[in-house]
Amino acid sequence: MVEFSKVNLKDIEEEEDEGEEEGEEVESAPPLKVGEEREIGSNGLKKKLIKRGLDWETPQFGDEVTRDIVMGVDHGIVTMRRGEMAIFTLPPELAYGASGRAGVPPNAVVQFEVELLSWITVVDVCKDGGIIKKILENGEQIGPPSDLDEVRVNYKAMLVDGTIVAQTHDEGVEFYIKDGHFCPALTKAIKTMKRGERVNLVVQPQYAFGEVGKKSNDELPSIPPNSTLSISVELLSFNRVIDITGDLKVKKKVLREGEGTVTANEGAAVTVRYKAMLEDGTVFERKGIDGEQPLEFITDEEQTIVGLDRAVSTMKKNEYALVTISPEYGFGSTEIKRDLAVVPPSSTILYEVEMLDFVREKAPWEMSNTERIEAAARKKEEGNHLFQNGKYQRAAKKYDKAADYVGEDGSLTDDDDKVVKSLRVSCWLNGAACSLKLNNFGEAIILCSKILDVESCNVKALYRRAQAYMGVSELYSAEMDIKKALEADPHNREIKLIQKNLKQLQAEHNRRDAKLYRAMFPSSSKDVSPAAKRLKTGEDDKRDENVSAMETENATIDRAASDTTAAKM
Repeated sequence: MVEFSKVNLKDIEEEEDEGEEEGEEVESAPPLKVGEEREIGSNGLKKKLIKRGLDWETPQFGDEVTRDIVMGVDHGIVTMRRGEMAIFTLPPELAYGASGRAGVPPNAVVQFEVELLSWITVVDVCKDGGIIKKILENGEQIGPPSDLDEVRVNYKAMLVDGTIVAQTHDEGVEFYIKDGHFCPALTKAIKTMKRGERVNLVVQPQYAFGEVGKKSNDELPSIPPNSTLSISVELLSFNRVIDITGDLKVKKKVLREGEGTVTANEGAAVTVRYKAMLEDGTVFERKGIDGEQPLEFITDEEQTIVGLDRAVSTMKKNEYALVTISPEYGFGSTEIKRDLAVVPPSSTILYEVEMLDFVREKAPWEMSNTERIEAAARKKEEGNHLFQNGKYQRAAKKYDKAADYVGEDGSLTDDDDKVVKSLRVSCWLNGAACSLKLNNFGEAIILCSKILDVESCNVKALYRRAQAYMGVSELYSAEMDIKKALEADPHNREIKLIQKNLKQLQAEHNRRDAKLYRAMFPSSSKDVSPAAKRLKTGEDDKRDENVSAMETENATIDRAASDTTAAKM
């Protein structure tokens, strides 16, 4: 491709924007047929298609195209595809105007035959002109990298006079995006690139080394203050790094992508091989390597450490990854002896893991009604076992999954419908019990309310919701649930006991409210003379007790009214 003068199509976009009226709608016309001519826009420019382009991609406003023709043709070039040929007919005002030029008379209508060979995509990375990226070679459809990812890039940075101020070796340099490298512009631009993409960056000082510049070293010269840099960059490769747990304490760096899009999930039967290491590289365990058998386990069943379990649940078949696990998701503060070495307390550990195979647990929609009911019953029993062993968090997940299996979607027979409703209510009740154990009162209220929507007088649901309301100090709501539960089961000892606890709690709240009331409205007795205070009789003391009781009663009434209003909302 021969380079001659370049045009920035962004200028054309701005000109066209000025002529558009606010609210104007532009309807897209059908594609031109070969030999067909059509007017483009409203300025008199016409386009006749001679040869179709190779694809659907066209230059964008802001891109650079090679040309040696009048500016008016640029309005047509933005409609062309790579390899397309067309004849553009320009009115005088878009061509050479009233003055004309050599060989072109004044006010002449001019035609240009144009073939679009290529263009350079130009990107304003920060939308402020500070980093202009010109794409010299498009990359693969992989990327761009994110903050956590590890990249390998090849780059060369120069001053405007061509002086090289930084350069990598042919194999490039590796770094994590979040750690940065060389100057801010480099990482900002890389986060817009795809693997294999090659670009040139024009970097203004605020994204380079600003007013300070950069001192020279043994190999490279200094960068003067307020220097504009030209940086050629190629993104050779990158490894995706995924925050598995959302707190950066279990990270998975993908060293080799797996097959397809399907990953293992919770409850999947997986087969993996791995090498487990300390941060210093000491190997403490191997599975499926050097004659060792691979590890087979069911995810989300506590058959291995939590960090490895969580990471493996996100892997595809044949995926190979490095998993970094903080102590909270590894072996904690305990010293652990493994096959090849001892893992010291509070160690961060690394696993090079390869997913050999897995069988996903079936989703509810993949099952028949019978299978769904059986799976729900099985999950419920697993939850019961975990609850009995004090593993309330995991038990809650089992109950939640069981309830999903017997959700309201799907057609059921009358007999199945009764079983499903019973299972669903049972799972919600047990889930609420877990939430109470975990002091997750909000979730307990939600689960019990689901039950009471279908069984308005379910005594257990009323009882557990009352407990949850007491946990969040919604005492009036708790009182209403207890009252309704006793109406349904007047002799229930557990409900009577919680009613007693509620009354004690209400009395404590009343005393606290009365104390607060007195603090806000201090007694006028402070103004009474010392002599009068000494004449205070036992009858006066009795009157003070009555006043205090009245204040307590008023505070209780006020709070009950407030609770009633909240309940109605």
